Amino acid sequence: MKKVLFLISILATMAFAGEIMETTSVVIAPSSEIVITGKTNVNSFNCQYNVLELKEPIPVHFKRYNNGKLVFENTILTLESAAFDCGGPGINSDFNKLLKSKTYPEVIIELKEIGKHPKDSKLINALINLEIAGITKAYTFPVKLEGSETLNIEGVLSLNIRDFDLDPPKKALGIIVVKEVIDISFHLKAKEYVKY
Repeated sequence: MKKVLFLISILATMAFAGEIMETTSVVIAPSSEIVITGKTNVNSFNCQYNVLELKEPIPVHFKRYNNGKLVFENTILTLESAAFDCGGPGINSDFNKLLKSKTYPEVIIELKEIGKHPKDSKLINALINLEIAGITKAYTFPVKLEGSETLNIEGVLSLNIRDFDLDPPKKALGIIVVKEVIDISFHLKAKEYVKY
């Protein structure tokens, strides 16, 4: 009888796995990096985000599932478009025109799910919604996670700017053209926020 009750309690626990929403907050360390890398037909460029803009703790809401998946709700990283530095006033202005920053001043990254990577046990798959210039697209890409107290999160998301109805800018009478595919590189150091 005890074995039966034990089995029922396990099944009941499994049945309700994922039903409980867990909540915490994280802070992003100033040593973190978010970089957008692009190429032209002549050279390449890097636009680095000023991580000091990420002062406030980021609320994280998630449910755990038995298969190791975490499903998130309202877990959002908001980046001010004007806080990207591409190396000079001219290219910064071009970058903000590309992102339509006057109309859409924020790039919004919403974490939706993380789960096991099908081929590499050292990686996880992250599903995000990315909003640029008022258009939202879903992406799944591999991410490396390390650490316990401070979580190191590394990944590179490649995307085509035309997916967001953005036109690659041209310079020098059209001789220099920005290529459509850009990379967003994340190297975030996140720590649980503890309010004293």
